[in-house]
Amino acid sequence: MAAESQPLSLHSDRNEPSFIRRRPVRIIIYTGLVLFALMAVVWPMIVQLGDPDFRKHIEQHRVMVGMSKEQVLQAWGGPQTINTTFTKDGIRQEEWIFEDWESTSVVRHRYLYFEEGVLKGGWYEGSRERQARDFPTDKPHPKIQP
Repeated sequence: MAAESQPLSLHSDRNEPSFIRRRPVRIIIYTGLVLFALMAVVWPMIVQLGDPDFRKHIEQHRVMVGMSKEQVLQAWGGPQTINTTFTKDGIRQEEWIFEDWESTSVVRHRYLYFEEGVLKGGWYEGSRERQARDFPTDKPHPKIQP
């Protein structure tokens, strides 16, 4: 009589769900995702309510999504280049390019994107985040060097 061998199992109870499928774990994960989504939507609104007309941002030479072109001009001055396109629906899109000369051979670029005159986004070409001390004391604008 040969004894029947049964495969060894790491789990003693096959009806017990895996860790990720346990109810408390799912609740924690879903709560975290909901909080993250709410903060992604709510935080910009809180910042906007604290400075509805962007005066503080303009004084600090900072730009923020939702600003008009005039407000960006007050905060940063005029760009070196403006590229204008239209979508197939006739929406005007603009790309503003600002140049920051760090030396005679090093230039960094800042890009801002507008849609129908409202700032939609932008990015800074550089290896680090721009700090307030990196901004000039006056409004940055193109200067002709002799």
